[in-house]
Amino acid sequence: MARAFVFPGQGAQTIGMGRDLAEAYPAARAVFDEVDEALGEKLSTLIWEGAAESLTLTQNAQPALMATSLAAMKALEAEGVTIDAATYVAGHSLGEYSALAAAGALSIGDTARLLRTRGAAMQAAVPVGVGAMAALLGLDFATATEVAAEAAQGEVCQAANDNDPAQVVVSGHKAAVERAVEIAKGKGAKRALLLPVSAPFHCALMQPAADVMAEALAGVAIKAPAVPLVANVRAEAVTDPDTIRALLVEQVTGSVRWRESVLWMAGQGVTECWEIGAGKALSGMIRRIEKSIACRAIGAPADVTEAKASLG
Repeated sequence: MARAFVFPGQGAQTIGMGRDLAEAYPAARAVFDEVDEALGEKLSTLIWEGAAESLTLTQNAQPALMATSLAAMKALEAEGVTIDAATYVAGHSLGEYSALAAAGALSIGDTARLLRTRGAAMQAAVPVGVGAMAALLGLDFATATEVAAEAAQGEVCQAANDNDPAQVVVSGHKAAVERAVEIAKGKGAKRALLLPVSAPFHCALMQPAADVMAEALAGVAIKAPAVPLVANVRAEAVTDPDTIRALLVEQVTGSVRWRESVLWMAGQGVTECWEIGAGKALSGMIRRIEKSIACRAIGAPADVTEAKASLG
């Protein structure tokens, strides 16, 4: 049976995530310590005891979610479940970095520093209030792409996240995204709403952040992952380190092709996805994309022991 380990993206963060893993497994605790050391601050204290508004800041949320995912991965390893239990790894946006770290392509310290840089660069790329994102519910990707093109009117408006068959997120200039919301309603969207995000991710407005990441990634060692990565911008598996480096840069401005990625994995025989880290958002998307794939969320000690038991 082919299995994929998938890693959540921004929005899954909650205060207290990963704490019970850190208390139950020394190897999980060590991940949070390593991230704290890499960043030169106690991110773990913010994750477990901080204010939700601070954790939600992009530059904090990104390394925090990665730390939680890697803590869950280390807990699995402590129970004898290694990355080889997966045929593929994949992650939603920042989750791609978590997937690469879990598969040994990036060190945890480098990943934490890259995500801190990525979060800060994405936040700084567009002045607050200039950009926006909106979820279009009940439209397929082709229709949502048409909506974005019609709404652009000389500004940027792109389909940023192809999440599942009935949820596409558009991103770009605020006025253009607001136009997209109205156009989508006219084209039969069940709902179209602006998202509470601080910047317009995964569109051309993020080019300054892509430039920052190109420079940051150039200085970091990337190995071939132990398990192939199903890349966001390609929706197929890659293993070559130079290709991965280029795709991580492209990903900043490119669409997250999650629906296509899941369908590609299903086509390769994947019948089970384990969501490693915080929340269950990806599991919900995967069920809507491909009902034949069974999903399991692994974010607490009980989930780890159940997952191990499921392998016999």
